[in-house]
Amino acid sequence: MNRTDHMAYLPDMEILMESTIMEQVLARREEYDYRRYVAEDIRVALSKDNRTLEDFGALLSPAAMPFLEEIALKAREETRKHFGNSIYMFTPLYLANYCENSCVYCGFNRCQKIRRAQLKAEEIEREMRSIADTGLEEILLLTGESRKMSDVHYIGEACTIARRFFKMVGLEVYPMNTQDYAYLRECGADYVTVFQETYDSNTYETLHPDGRKRVFPYRLNAQERALRGGMRGVGFGALLGLDDFKKDAFATGTHAWLLQRKYPQAEISFSCPRLRPVTNNGVIGGSLLHESELLQVILAYRLLMPFAGITVSTREHAHFRDNVTGIAATKISAGVSTGIGGHQECQEETGDDQFEIADTRSVSEVYSAMKERGLQPVMNDYVYV
Repeated sequence: MNRTDHMAYLPDMEILMESTIMEQVLARREEYDYRRYVAEDIRVALSKDNRTLEDFGALLSPAAMPFLEEIALKAREETRKHFGNSIYMFTPLYLANYCENSCVYCGFNRCQKIRRAQLKAEEIEREMRSIADTGLEEILLLTGESRKMSDVHYIGEACTIARRFFKMVGLEVYPMNTQDYAYLRECGADYVTVFQETYDSNTYETLHPDGRKRVFPYRLNAQERALRGGMRGVGFGALLGLDDFKKDAFATGTHAWLLQRKYPQAEISFSCPRLRPVTNNGVIGGSLLHESELLQVILAYRLLMPFAGITVSTREHAHFRDNVTGIAATKISAGVSTGIGGHQECQEETGDDQFEIADTRSVSEVYSAMKERGLQPVMNDYVYV
């Protein structure tokens, strides 16, 4: 099969000629050797108020595992200092599962034989009304990566509808050019999350055989284009387990850290998903991680960037999600469906799920669980004036 160069932009893809963010991230990832750290490096990192990328690397290393409890206590201290006992709640709404990519680990892969569907405007409104009735004030809108089936104007219309029901609107859709992000910002979107999946370009090439997602640098620079388009916030994440998760977590933190310094007004957040089984496929993994290792990653993110939001995915079981909230995570989803539709009572999903979730609790159940842990569930953390 003749495949396009995964490092070459397609003609309609915007190139940020003067940006060196990608080059810096990849260079630091390449240089990162987590085996070289020792116990003293961990003690030094924990003693600081402001941590460097070198400290972050130490906190992700195997040498940090014996210090996990101390790291958790320090992370909890930072979380309380900047977020109090608040935990923000939201839910995702999948608008469509049509996709033009062939990512080998994804249930929306265009080669997968699944039910495809797309919500029409009136269906989007009904779904959002049902979600809003639960008390939630923030929604995350998602689509499969098909510019044909879910074009920018379709996503913009969904944002406009969402603004009628919610005070915060997030997007997790295919990467776009700056002008497209500016348009969606005008339609009501507040922030954009893009998963790089893995920052190892060779693994990335193998796992993305075709489609626009194959273009590695265009995806990596998406958050910067979103900020240039006026988005208030951007989210980062690697799908931990596709490659060496320590190096991918280090690259994710580095990416966010560098962009925060270039765009100090940006609101930064992390998502921390592990691989989950997908339709017609098992788990694919370069270095699957245990819960203790996932916790280590989340704690390291918190100590590197104390002001950043951290979301814990429904890919994880309820007990893990509940335990990590209040320590380092500041945002939790509830009432989640990764299929198309299904938020309305007595209505089934019209399209198949992207992946299996582990925490199926309703909004009220998650709310109660947070209250029982002494946390204050918050439906919205931003007020427009």
